[in-house]
Amino acid sequence: MPTITVDGARIPYRVEGTGPALVLVHGVGPGAAMWDGVLDRFTGHRTVVRPDLAGSDAASDDGAPLTAGTLAAQVAAVIEDAGTGRADVLGFSLGAPVAAAVAALRPDLVRRLVPVAGVAGPGDEYVRQLVASWLAAAGDTDAFARHSTLLAYSRGFMNRAGHAAVEQAHAFMAPTPDRLRQVDLVGRIDVRDLLPRITAPTLVIGALHDATLPVENHREFSTGIAGAEYAELDSGHVVMGERTDEFLKLVEDFLSR
Repeated sequence: MPTITVDGARIPYRVEGTGPALVLVHGVGPGAAMWDGVLDRFTGHRTVVRPDLAGSDAASDDGAPLTAGTLAAQVAAVIEDAGTGRADVLGFSLGAPVAAAVAALRPDLVRRLVPVAGVAGPGDEYVRQLVASWLAAAGDTDAFARHSTLLAYSRGFMNRAGHAAVEQAHAFMAPTPDRLRQVDLVGRIDVRDLLPRITAPTLVIGALHDATLPVENHREFSTGIAGAEYAELDSGHVVMGERTDEFLKLVEDFLSR
């Protein structure tokens, strides 16, 4: 797995598949592995590049608070190092504003942009309180994991999945120092001034039942980018898990134009 150094941070990334380049930018969590469930739906016809950014389990850095600019610079450096040329960039959750920052600051690297279930700035008091409660649960590993699961999925999806599957989902999130740095950035990130600078064709995907970053934030995200298209799925926050086929169709239809 290639690893590059960006401003002192060691950033590994994975390259899989063949075809036009698609960069998948992860949100809060262990890192690039969050895309495992949909990876094989892309790699048959796209070269998929998945960076593990600072704050993920595979990356290493100085432990300083994360910023949108820091993570965007890492994504840009990975695209350059991978040698794919201009790439389509899809960012989920915290990865959505990071992907948007890449498109605004390095338009030479981004062909099309797809921010998913993201937040553009810290104006939502609900999100402020959510981040504070999430961080406050860090002293109890089980409480932190259960809180994270409640935020990730809609009530309907959890009931369809069943108790055993939802219990297994808790293992995805643990209150490590790096995870807490990611959660902290969710409450601070602000790319609103960058959105008007985006020239790449953009599709913003929202999630109607998002308990992490409520759908009003997704709609605000789309209105900040001139000419952006907006699509909304009947889903909780993790749209690629809840509405996999609908999500992939939206993405593929947009990227294939």
